[in-house]
Amino acid sequence: MSKILVIAEHLDGKLNGATARVVSAAAAVKPDAIDVLVLGEQPDNVAAEAAKIGGVSRVLTIVRAENARMLAAIAAPQIAKAAEGYSHVFGPSTTTGKDLMPRVAALLGVAQVSDIMSVEGSHTFTRPIYAGNAIITVQAPADQTVVATIRSASWPAAASSDDVAPVEALDIDVELPGHTRFVELKQDKSDRPDLQSAPRVISGGRGVGSKENFDIIYTLAEKMNAAVGASRAAVDAGYVPNDMQVGQTGKIIAPELYMAFGISGAIQHLTGIKDAGTIVAINKDADAPIFEIADFGLVGDLFKVIPEIEAALG
Repeated sequence: MSKILVIAEHLDGKLNGATARVVSAAAAVKPDAIDVLVLGEQPDNVAAEAAKIGGVSRVLTIVRAENARMLAAIAAPQIAKAAEGYSHVFGPSTTTGKDLMPRVAALLGVAQVSDIMSVEGSHTFTRPIYAGNAIITVQAPADQTVVATIRSASWPAAASSDDVAPVEALDIDVELPGHTRFVELKQDKSDRPDLQSAPRVISGGRGVGSKENFDIIYTLAEKMNAAVGASRAAVDAGYVPNDMQVGQTGKIIAPELYMAFGISGAIQHLTGIKDAGTIVAINKDADAPIFEIADFGLVGDLFKVIPEIEAALG
């Protein structure tokens, strides 16, 4: 009998959309049950959101003051204890998930499977290697708990359901480490859509030329109600902060529309957008690698093309 425990990711009382994508991956395993685990100091609102995800059997909560912020060192022992009796433990392949899930795997004494893109069987999965240049099929031992991160860009979000799953509180007796504590969270605030969940993303690269010139990307994004991303070259040049970086060492995204301005298309960047619906590339270099994977490509000067796009938008 297979039972999957999905670790909910949340912040400020709101469930991260990646959790519903992890549930989709869990459903592909065709388990007997999918439970979602929410750790928090006051997890009721997050648990209520999770209970509405289609395919979820139960939502389990662990209420402790130490869970006010998701710290991997604090959460991992609780998750490992709660995972008893489960055949699989899945979490999103986000910054938090990449920190948390390896610790859970270590505590359970198993090897983690990273960035699952598809499910071929209950213990057989595909994942990217070589910066996404190749896809490998991996098989986890059938007699061990499968601990894995899910490449959320490769999975659709599970739909909401009218059947709300029951919410149950767990009483976990486990000693928590004292060497890690939360100090503060520093993050940029923006009125623009979230880069990892936005249906439209406008990105700029080194070809934008400067931090000041990047305003042209922001203006177009505002007209299109799109999130703003950037290549690593633009980040390294200081045009934008690193939390806007798209690619292998940045954010992996799958918007319906991705528009790249002044981005040549290094393989590390292409890895981050391979699951996008429609890719539009604008670059002065006709030989830019990004044109090889773009659905629509235009050889031109972005500073002339963008005003034309804005004029067409009205």
